[in-house]
Amino acid sequence: MAKIDGHVHIVGDGSSGSGCWLTIKTPWQRLLAYIMVKSAGLLPGDLKDGLDRLYVERLLEQVRASSLDAILILANELPHDENGKVLEGKGSFYVPNDYILELARQHPEFIPAVSIHPARPDALEELERCLEAGVRVMKCLPNCQNINCADKRYSPFWERMAEARMILLAHTGGELAVPVLRADYADPRILQHPLECGVTVIAAHCGTRCALVDPDYSEVFLNMLQTYPNLYGDNSAFNNIIKSKYLKKILPLEVTRRIVHGSDYPIPVSGLGPWLHGHLDWRQYRRWQKHSNVIERDYQFKRAMGFPDDTFTRLDSLLGN
Repeated sequence: MAKIDGHVHIVGDGSSGSGCWLTIKTPWQRLLAYIMVKSAGLLPGDLKDGLDRLYVERLLEQVRASSLDAILILANELPHDENGKVLEGKGSFYVPNDYILELARQHPEFIPAVSIHPARPDALEELERCLEAGVRVMKCLPNCQNINCADKRYSPFWERMAEARMILLAHTGGELAVPVLRADYADPRILQHPLECGVTVIAAHCGTRCALVDPDYSEVFLNMLQTYPNLYGDNSAFNNIIKSKYLKKILPLEVTRRIVHGSDYPIPVSGLGPWLHGHLDWRQYRRWQKHSNVIERDYQFKRAMGFPDDTFTRLDSLLGN
C-alpha cells in the first residue's frame, strides 16, 4: 500500500497560466504568507513572480526526498452564495480544478482533489467532468466557502459522489489562514447529510480548535464516529501548539483506525506542541525539528507520536488502490 500525505495545499499566482490567484492585502495576510512561504522552503520574494513554478518545484523536491509515495494536492473553490453566485472579494486564494488535474497528469507523485461548490449551476456537470478524469476526492471548506452541506438541495450532488465512491475531504473546526464566512459551518454535524447519502467523508482536523477562541467540536467528531462507519478524520496540522493538545483524543487505537495522515502543507510543522504535551521525547523532537523537509518532518513526528503504520496508507485503502 502507498503511503500518502492526504492534505497538501497548492498555492499559485497565475504566472504560469494556471489560473491561480492569491490575495495579500492586510498585515495579517502578509504575515501568514511570509510564514507559509518560509515553511515551504521558499523566499518572500518568490511571492512577487513565478510562484506557480517555484512552489511546485519545491513541493516535488520534498515529496521525492521523503518516505511517502504520493501526496493529495487540493484545488480551492471560490465562495458562492446559496444560489450559486460567486461571492466576489470574499476569497483569499483560488486554485482551479484544471490546474490540479494538469499537475497530476505531469507528476505521478500528485493525486488530484478537486473543489466544487455544490450550489454552482454547473456543479453536477463539473463533478461528472472530474469523475471522467479519474478524480476520486473532492475538497471543501464549508465555513470559508459558504457551503451548507446539510442543504437538501445538494442531495443529488452527494448521491452522485456516493455512487461514484468519491471521497469528500471537508474542513472542520476553526480556521485562521482563510477568511471565515460562516463560523457555524465548522461544526462536523453539518456533514451528516452527505454521510447519510452514503458519501465517505474525511473530517479534516477532527473538529478541533484552530485558535483559543474557537468552539471545540472534537467530542462531536468522536461521537459521530460511533454513528457513521463512513466517517474518518485526518491528523493534518496536529503539529502545532493548539491542535497538539487533542492528540490524546485521537491517538487511542479505536480512533486511529479511522484517521488518515495529512500534513496541511504549507502550514508550518513544529514538534514543540507534541513535545510539551508528552507525545514526543526530547531526542525525537530535536532530531526531526531540524529536518529541512517539511513533508518528511511531519511524517516522522506523526510516527514518533504513535500513529500506526496503517494511518499513512489508509487513504490509499479508501481510494481502493
